[in-house]
Amino acid sequence: MGKHSRPGPPNQPSRAVPGLDADDRLAAYHKRRRPPLDVQRRHRPLHGGGGHLRPDEPRALEEWNGFSYEPAGTAANLADAVRWVNEQTSGDASAA
Repeated sequence: MGKHSRPGPPNQPSRAVPGLDADDRLAAYHKRRRPPLDVQRRHRPLHGGGGHLRPDEPRALEEWNGFSYEPAGTAANLADAVRWVNEQTSGDASAA
């Protein structure tokens, strides 16, 4: 039986991590500074629980600062929070 691949869900960022550069003395440091799953911005419900529950309630917005997620504000509902997260994501793609 041959090998198979399991690419994962299409709605999540790739979990592939670039290899360390042998010539870069700070490569391990730079690797530790990357946010989990390369998610720079995220939102969390203020009431706790799953992010998809109660879409009309407020959300806490968090942004990666290089070491941890820090509060960046609030959103009135799930749609506004998702719009805020995607705004940064699309802005990074055009700047690169």
